[in-house]
Amino acid sequence: MTTAAAPLDTREHILANGQRIMAGKGFSAVGINEILTAAGVPKGSFYHYFGSKDAFGEALLDTYFDDYLAELDATLQDGTHTASQRLMTYFAHWQDTQSFFDCQGKCLAVKLGAEVADLSEAMRLSLKRGTAGIVDRLTQAIDAGVADKSLKIAGASKDMAQSLYQLWLGASLMVKISRTTQPFETAMATTRQMLHLPR
Repeated sequence: MTTAAAPLDTREHILANGQRIMAGKGFSAVGINEILTAAGVPKGSFYHYFGSKDAFGEALLDTYFDDYLAELDATLQDGTHTASQRLMTYFAHWQDTQSFFDCQGKCLAVKLGAEVADLSEAMRLSLKRGTAGIVDRLTQAIDAGVADKSLKIAGASKDMAQSLYQLWLGASLMVKISRTTQPFETAMATTRQMLHLPR
């Protein structure tokens, strides 16, 4: 069993180090050697698991979104709260973990999105799949909120989910530019307004 688990652990170890470093520096500014040095593995290990840096980037984004969506599912499926409370918990967590100080690898879509979408079609498609998964889950949560009467919306739930996600992506970018958390506070107030929630 130990022999079978080791290769998977090495791959995940490389990806985890890559995510941590690239969440701070971006994709282009980080070389393979920097990731391998941090991971403490030889260069041959990298090309054993990833055919190229682009392939590594695609795997990095796929892994990131798998983890992100699992965490989002756990938040939005918490049956002890109303659907609107679960949604606001998600956005409050976003606000708490994606500051300009240290996003702790939680903001990879924001950090790499604009950069890699023009560099690699495979990475762009990974971003497209991942963000579509987030919007789908927000749509389901909004539908649940309408059903349990904990929120109200004007228009289609998918359009609302798309608008909210874009609102928070934009706020994350503005937080980095302005070096203040005011854009998140504005996004939170706008979210409450769009879902007809009390302030």
